[in-house]
Amino acid sequence: MNITATHINYYHICRRKLWLISNGINMEHTSEIVADGKLLHESSYPQRAEKYQEIDLSFGLNNEIELFGKIDFYNAKAKIIHEIKRSDKIEEAHEWQIKFYIYLLELNGIEGVTAILEYPKLRNTKEISLSFIDKEYLKVMFVKIAELMESETCPPRINSKICKSCSYYELCYVEE
Repeated sequence: MNITATHINYYHICRRKLWLISNGINMEHTSEIVADGKLLHESSYPQRAEKYQEIDLSFGLNNEIELFGKIDFYNAKAKIIHEIKRSDKIEEAHEWQIKFYIYLLELNGIEGVTAILEYPKLRNTKEISLSFIDKEYLKVMFVKIAELMESETCPPRINSKICKSCSYYELCYVEE
């Protein structure tokens, strides 16, 4: 079973969304917010593509779970991940996604990595690091994500204010 940074993010936002995407139901391509985020990512720091590298990482935890991550901007010399996000409404999910990247780098033998979470529209940044407690929480999270992905039952909708801007909104709130 593959666990990606997207799974980590969705685990903190909505477990229903995590279950749906892991079962092949993807609505992200219909979302204007997702498209806006991609455009923001491409246009906010155009010089970064020249200075920093994009890296794909993986690590097999055991015979059942494989971790995958794609870091968009990594400054290998300073050991800093740069992650750009559109809004801070789901900041906790963003932070755990970045902590997952740091952990994945550590599993691949790269120690001492930190990250900068950037919100260009808000002109705000936040430094992110990974503690021992964070690592232990990630290990538990991997097991819970795997259990959720393998579950036959879709979790109930969360009825949160963030639902209205979710690409799965119509799917979750359709009434027959």
